[in-house]
Amino acid sequence: TLHFKIVCALPSAKKQEICCSVPPAYLCRQYLSHNILISRLYIKVIVMAALGRTYYFCMGFRVVVKGKQVGSSEAPILAVAPHSTFFDGIVCIVAGLPSTVSRVENLATPIFGRFVRCLQPVLVSRKDPDSRKNTIQEIDSRAKSGGKWPQVLIFPEGTCTNRSCLITFKQGAFIPGVPVQPVLMRYPNKLVSDCDYGTFLPPHIPTEEEKKTPALFASRVRETMAQALGVPVTDHTYEDCRLMISAGELTLPMEAGLVEFTKISRKLNLKWDNVKKELEGFATMASSCKGGRITIEEFARFLKLPVNPPLEELFALFDRNGDGTIDFREYVIGVTILCRPANTEDVLRMAFQLFDTDEDKRITREEFTSLLRSALGVSDLNMTKLFKEIDADGSGFITFSEFQAFATTHPEYAKLFTTYLELQRYQAIQEARPGDLELSSQTDSGEKQEDSVSDKKDD
Repeated sequence: TLHFKIVCALPSAKKQEICCSVPPAYLCRQYLSHNILISRLYIKVIVMAALGRTYYFCMGFRVVVKGKQVGSSEAPILAVAPHSTFFDGIVCIVAGLPSTVSRVENLATPIFGRFVRCLQPVLVSRKDPDSRKNTIQEIDSRAKSGGKWPQVLIFPEGTCTNRSCLITFKQGAFIPGVPVQPVLMRYPNKLVSDCDYGTFLPPHIPTEEEKKTPALFASRVRETMAQALGVPVTDHTYEDCRLMISAGELTLPMEAGLVEFTKISRKLNLKWDNVKKELEGFATMASSCKGGRITIEEFARFLKLPVNPPLEELFALFDRNGDGTIDFREYVIGVTILCRPANTEDVLRMAFQLFDTDEDKRITREEFTSLLRSALGVSDLNMTKLFKEIDADGSGFITFSEFQAFATTHPEYAKLFTTYLELQRYQAIQEARPGDLELSSQTDSGEKQEDSVSDKKDD
């Protein structure tokens, strides 16, 4: 009887093997070891929680909790926001030491790193390209373990903010499609917040649509939390913070990197590395502009062209809000949806043929100068430097491959020439229109006066 009872207490996968071949004395040792291990874990949780509360109490933290925390079976994931400080780790103690999603670097932090390690965290490395996939798989596995793992606590913003709004939530907490309990963090500092409590909101049970679309799930949980906090939401993300840092390194105002990266990357199918390269190009153009915004004069100097109608037309296409300047967000959108689509081989060949007047498949300096002077009003002095940049091998003429290579890194020129052609076509139509109207009026001279007025308005 003793043998049977001990076997039932062990993992089910080992029952048959143990019944057949393991002596009762060994089973007793295993049973005792199993219970001792559980006791040690239980004691560790109690001790760690007590030490954690003491640690924060000594630093002046007094925690007031509102709402009720549910168990892992009802909500396997806790989503905590806003994330604003290193001390937000206090929520782990209040929530009963759940597993956390944490940066690898946090393990090296004195005292706090040891505390994090005891929570069996899901570690994230922003330097490892596979880290995101591995993290999502681990969160999904723990969230769907049926209570074998403790709750997983996640700060879905992915970075610290100033608590004045909620930025875009990352999707890791919402990909498993399990209920998520929102947890609000507030501090009793009158300079930051008038509230002095933390709140467990009711669990958010995802709909079928939300299970299929983690971004929608994350957005609705964020809206619920923002309403409870009384703060707005914004589409900025951690990637915007990285762009801000990069902007600062390029001597631009840090706010130049706030482009709502996630929103424009979804719409335009952009990668972060590509946007970073565009930021470097923007910095080159805006190096002498105060405030990190490009004026039309700076735009013209960068392109080594004078301010003329085609350039003004192109600048207006970039300047989406019509304030007379281009910020980095407008630049990224303009280059992506205006310039790069115009930078096709057909467009480049058409532009090349405009220069190649003698059709010998190469552009001489005289041909290059002639077109720029007549079409865009560029002087010989300005043209010389631009010609040398395109003529990569210094042969004294430009081949199509050189022309194409230059256009790849300077897509603004392709759109500039298509804009010039469109203006030329528009002017030709405008010049032809008066004759057409005169001919039309002669043909329709027998019609009534009011009809003639109506026709002129339509034209």
